[in-house]
Amino acid sequence: MAGASKNSRTTVATQKFECPECGGEIVMKTLYENGRLRNVAECSKCKLTKRRPKDFRK
Repeated sequence: MAGASKNSRTTVATQKFECPECGGEIVMKTLYENGRLRNVAECSKCKLTKRRPKDFRK
């Protein structure tokens, strides 16, 4: 009997990050600067940017 493939059995979970200062949602953005792609995390309310969402925690 053929079973389901490994990829079809995995579930996709997304995490929601909140800014500790204003409570806004943190979204990942891709910026093109100096010929390179750069991923940054940005708060939607206060526009604070960090390298990754984990850096917002104190």
